[in-house]
Amino acid sequence: MYNSKETDYACILKSQKSDIGGINMTVEEMAREMKLQAPHMGATSAEARNSALEEIKNALTAHKEDIFAENHKDLDAADESGVADAVKKRLKFDEGKMNSVIEGLDALQKLEDPIGKVTLNRELDEGLRLVRQSCPIGVIGVIFEARPDALVQIASLCIKSGNCAILKGGKETINTNRILFKVIKEAIAKTELPDGCLAQAESHAEIDELLKLDGYVDLLIPRGSNKFVRYIMDNTSIPVMGHSDGICHIYVDEETDEAIDIITDAKIQYAAACNAVETILINKNVSDEFLKALAKRLRSEGVNINATPDMKERMGDEGADATSITDEDFDREYLSFALGIKFVSDVDEAIEHINRHGSHHTDAILTHNEDHIERFMQLVDSAGVYANCSTRFSDGFRYGFGAEVGISTGKIHARGPVGLDGLMTYKYKLYGSGQTVEKYATGEKAFTHREIPSDG
Repeated sequence: MYNSKETDYACILKSQKSDIGGINMTVEEMAREMKLQAPHMGATSAEARNSALEEIKNALTAHKEDIFAENHKDLDAADESGVADAVKKRLKFDEGKMNSVIEGLDALQKLEDPIGKVTLNRELDEGLRLVRQSCPIGVIGVIFEARPDALVQIASLCIKSGNCAILKGGKETINTNRILFKVIKEAIAKTELPDGCLAQAESHAEIDELLKLDGYVDLLIPRGSNKFVRYIMDNTSIPVMGHSDGICHIYVDEETDEAIDIITDAKIQYAAACNAVETILINKNVSDEFLKALAKRLRSEGVNINATPDMKERMGDEGADATSITDEDFDREYLSFALGIKFVSDVDEAIEHINRHGSHHTDAILTHNEDHIERFMQLVDSAGVYANCSTRFSDGFRYGFGAEVGISTGKIHARGPVGLDGLMTYKYKLYGSGQTVEKYATGEKAFTHREIPSDG
């Protein structure tokens, strides 16, 4: 069993130097040590990792008042600096956020161990067996803005999946992130996990240093604004998994009783989230009464409507205050109580608009037409494609993943909410009994390529 007390790479990185185990280390030095520990972390038992999650849950509960107090410092600083209300909602770490992360920790413990799953078991020849088996990615750098609950989600997912992680949160929640990380590290110290499986960076300068560590960091996961994620993607050779926009759409194919409720939920339930709807596409054949009712509901909820001139006209008095926009304005992610609305002629025009202007995140169709649903789901090129429900369901916890480290709009490795499976890769293990390639190359021996039953 790995001895968690062999080395103590503790705690919080400060400015350009990081105090890890009492030894000042740069981010590069810390990442180099973490790279050596990663195989040991991946070799820990499921019981040890679940035990660590339980310790973290208990520690967070025990220290919640201290955590809330530190969060109030960040919220006060946000008030003083004039941070937008939508951002402040993300900064807040209250009883509700605490309950959510605790629930996520419980859910993670119940999930099957992702390490060691056999996805191929093949006899190449007698006495020569090939196995493909899941294993952790290794060292993951996660850089996130303005979401202290994200720190807990990311740390817990990395622990459950057997990965080591370097965590860099936003300066807006520096006090909350600091105490959350301290509580988590102290909880891990009571378990069998390597002490150095998690580390925290605090200064902005350390981000640039981290981006250069392609020899030690296996994957970067950025969570934040389009500008922030694009900066990460453009300034590193480390593979990056994430999304740079959340331009989500809802297409109203026909009037339904639920459509207005779904659209309202998708916009206002958490307007600053990347899965909040930003554009509403409406079939031109819907009634004016529906359009007026939709505009009235959105206005009553404080949503600013940005609409094409023909849409404003058909909304009548309810659309009088709407801002006029054109097709060139539909590449916008509002992240606030605002959205854009336009007409389309049919489901195909809606699909074309989404694939042209969308960010491949999450898009929905509202209709009872099953043929239109299947066409929409087949042809919309997004990580999440929904029918008759809110885009806000695009979330790792709601999917039953326990939590998520982010949402990926790419197509390589992981897509959509990234849970445990998205933090895994695999390796091939070949078990032989003295074979050499020469005999197969000359034809003296031949491969059997026989699939071995899972219980074989």
